[in-house]
Amino acid sequence: MVHRDLFMAFFRVGMLGYGGGPSSIPLVYLEVVDRYKWMTAEEFSDTLCIGNTLPGPIATKMAGYIGYRQGGWLGSLVSVAATTIPTIVLMIILLTSLASVRHLGWVSGMTRGVVPVIAVMLGVLTWDFVRRSLKDLGQIPVLALLGLSFILTQTLGIHPALLIGALILFALLKPQPQPEPEDSCPVEGGRSE
Repeated sequence: MVHRDLFMAFFRVGMLGYGGGPSSIPLVYLEVVDRYKWMTAEEFSDTLCIGNTLPGPIATKMAGYIGYRQGGWLGSLVSVAATTIPTIVLMIILLTSLASVRHLGWVSGMTRGVVPVIAVMLGVLTWDFVRRSLKDLGQIPVLALLGLSFILTQTLGIHPALLIGALILFALLKPQPQPEPEDSCPVEGGRSE
C-alpha cells in the first residue's frame, strides 16, 4: 500500500511538474505534506534545504529520500522511478512531436503561459517558508537573512548551496543554551538542615 501511494504521489509530480525540479517542489509539498502527511511542513523545509546543497535534480533527490523514509530501499526506488520515467517518456514523445511544429505560435505561447503559473506556485511556497520562519525566529532575523541571502546570491553571485551549507554549519556549531539545573530536593519554607 505504501509503495503504491509513493508511486502515485511521485508519478503525479513527474507528470505535472512542467519546467523542471524547482517547479515540481510545490507539487511534492502538496503530495507529501498535504495529501499523505508523510512529513510536517518543517520536515519538508529541512529536506528541501539539505537537498538543495547536494548535486543533482532536487525532485529526484527528494523522491529518493522521502521514498526511503516511507518504504525503505524499495520505496526509494519506486519514488525515483515514478519521478523520472514519466519525464523521460514525455521528453522523447514531446520533443519528437514538437520539433516538427516548433515554428507555430501556440507552441512558444504554451511555454510563455506556463512560466507565470510556476512563478506563483514557487512564490506561495516561499511565502509559507517565510511565514513559518517569522514565527520561529522573529521579524528582524528573518528580514536580515532574506536581505543578506539576496545580496550574497544576486549581487555577489554566491551559489545558494554554499549559503545553505554555511547556515547549516552555523546552526550545528552554534552553542545551545543550557537548561537551568533543577534542584533535586526543594525545601519549602527556607533553610534545610
